[in-house]
Amino acid sequence: MIRAILKWLARVLVAAGMVAVVAAAGFVRFVRELPQPTTDQSETDAIVVLTGGGERISTGLTLLEQGKAKRLLVSGVHPGVGLAELLRIDRNAPGAPPLNPDVESRIDLGDMAGDTYGNAIETVEWMRANHYQSMRLVTADYHMPRALLEFGMAAPDLRILPNPVRPLRMTETPWWRDRQTFGLLWSEYGKYLVAEWRDIIARETEAK
Repeated sequence: MIRAILKWLARVLVAAGMVAVVAAAGFVRFVRELPQPTTDQSETDAIVVLTGGGERISTGLTLLEQGKAKRLLVSGVHPGVGLAELLRIDRNAPGAPPLNPDVESRIDLGDMAGDTYGNAIETVEWMRANHYQSMRLVTADYHMPRALLEFGMAAPDLRILPNPVRPLRMTETPWWRDRQTFGLLWSEYGKYLVAEWRDIIARETEAK
């Protein structure tokens, strides 16, 4: 009886070890293949910024000021936070000039999304309402793979130009030396896998 239990435990440990190795390898690959900053300067109908980091909003505003799109949507804004407050935070950056009133009038805020799935739903509704077909998506580089999956599931017909942003914290310290960054990336990898499986299941269901 004891021998049988020990054999069972050994199999469990081997299986757990294999899963851990596969997960670790997948995680390292995920981090290594994070999208690089885009050099594509083409214009799109819209710019969409997903909240979650200061660099995202400032990047989106700069792109709008450069005339890269007709309008900008900031999705995932906390309810009650208005455009004036967002601009105040962004324009407080050293050397940041005041935003042109014409540019400011072309910014919309979305406060109905609480996660990436919600960002996709909120953005697609906004795109449809404005009859837009193409968008430049601005979010952190580690978040971009999952965001593209969610947006692809919500509206596969939309043309999306990824515009990843590298958070300042990740440029200053390697991810393997920063516990907070490591935890953030590991968490995002897990969320990405869940979204990937949802995408696979949805495709298989549609194919039947």
